[in-house]
Amino acid sequence: MPKHPPKSASLTSLERVLDQNVAIQDTVGQSAGELCLINTVLKQEVPRHAQNGVVAQALQKTDELESRIQASADDLAQVNAALKHEISKRAALERQLASTQSALEQAQDAMPESSSQGNSKDFSSRQPASR
Repeated sequence: MPKHPPKSASLTSLERVLDQNVAIQDTVGQSAGELCLINTVLKQEVPRHAQNGVVAQALQKTDELESRIQASADDLAQVNAALKHEISKRAALERQLASTQSALEQAQDAMPESSSQGNSKDFSSRQPASR
């Protein structure tokens, strides 16, 4: 058993997922910003008298879409923060586990051979005391 296990594969996997989520969050946020810009330009460039009927509905829908996209970007930011926190907690637990395993190995190595082989009692075959 190695004294210092390598970084957990699951942890690096979680870090990759977090990186992908951050990239998606950035893309979604940029898309919301671009949609806002397009909507603003359309509202400024399309004459007021032409902003009725289908055009008015399209402008309203782009406003709603922009809001939903921005809300999704915000939700992703919250999820990413939670994921980052969980990754940190897991990394700390894995370091603690590695330290405990190392201490156990050192304690076992320090035990005399005779006490680690034949002098331990086998409690698995004992019957429970009757009441």
